[in-house]
Amino acid sequence: MAAVVGPLVLATLVGLFVLWPDGDLEISGPGVDVQRGTAEVQSIGPCRQAVEGCQLAQVELLSGPGAPGTAEALLPYGSQAPDVVAGDRIIVSFTEQAPDGEQYAFQDFDRGPPLLVLLILFAVGVLALSRWRGIGALASLAYSLVLIAVFMLPAIMEGSSPLLVAVTTASAIMLVTLYLSHGFTVRSTVAMLGTLVSLLVIGGLGWVFTRVGHFTGLVDEGSQYISGIAAQVDLRGLLLAGLVIGALGVLDDVTVTQTWAVWELADVDPDASTRSLFTRAMRIGRSHVASTVNTLVLAYVGATLPLMLVFSALSLPFGIAVSQEIVAQEVVRGLVGGLGIVAAVPVTTLIAAVVAGRLVRDRTAASGPSHRA
Repeated sequence: MAAVVGPLVLATLVGLFVLWPDGDLEISGPGVDVQRGTAEVQSIGPCRQAVEGCQLAQVELLSGPGAPGTAEALLPYGSQAPDVVAGDRIIVSFTEQAPDGEQYAFQDFDRGPPLLVLLILFAVGVLALSRWRGIGALASLAYSLVLIAVFMLPAIMEGSSPLLVAVTTASAIMLVTLYLSHGFTVRSTVAMLGTLVSLLVIGGLGWVFTRVGHFTGLVDEGSQYISGIAAQVDLRGLLLAGLVIGALGVLDDVTVTQTWAVWELADVDPDASTRSLFTRAMRIGRSHVASTVNTLVLAYVGATLPLMLVFSALSLPFGIAVSQEIVAQEVVRGLVGGLGIVAAVPVTTLIAAVVAGRLVRDRTAASGPSHRA
């Protein structure tokens, strides 16, 4: 196992070293110079200009340009404008070049406090159920998010191959999170190998079908904005990167579950052959695949539900609606991710059956003949 994991660790470290962003990227374009901060609304009144419905908020700046201090912030108006009242915490944008009195404007509500409460509840729930292992799981989650923020996103912005960056990120995440969450054991190593093989399957299939399907990556406002301010970003590769990272969490669940199932079967029947362990564990794996694939596909369908409603209102035929790139990319994500899960189960089960069967038999032989009633 060490002979297999060693090259993986080395390749991951080399990938991180070569692809690590240097921080010299300069981005220019609409909205890049806009600064943002948080504020609390003190009062609301009409705008100085005689514009019907226009409102101006007196805000206390909590962070960002001008904080601490007070300012006037323009509020959106119209039938679909959000309802802002005194006491609300909001996010304001600051444009230095704008005329006095119009430099600050409402951008969104500040959802930081409720999200923090939800995060605390999540952490408490994980720790209450998993105890010490829950600490490793939370540390793994924090590590994954930090790695994505400081390595993956800047590296893609600087023009590195999104797929290569995503695979390197996924490998770095696996090498740390699996051992932190489940312990530095042979089981964790087997689960990691099964996950890696599945990620390679997902990356390969995704690469093929994004090209066969003529995907451009220019399907939403975010992608179009990125193409305007950072032309060096490969948007088609960005789709692949999202596919790899999105499937990583599900694959972790599948490979860990299969590995632990094989070990339990081997512990119950130390004399079981590798073939017997594989066959029995695959019965568990088939049920797991059926539920997990359904969960993964429905998650991607949910991401495009508002758009599907638009297509339904326009009475578009189902085949045409699904062929639209913004929907088709979710179909590719769901189906390719599902194929990755399908590959993960037999691959992980086979590796686990070979390793677990041998370890358990060696342990049994070392402890002497068993005495069963």
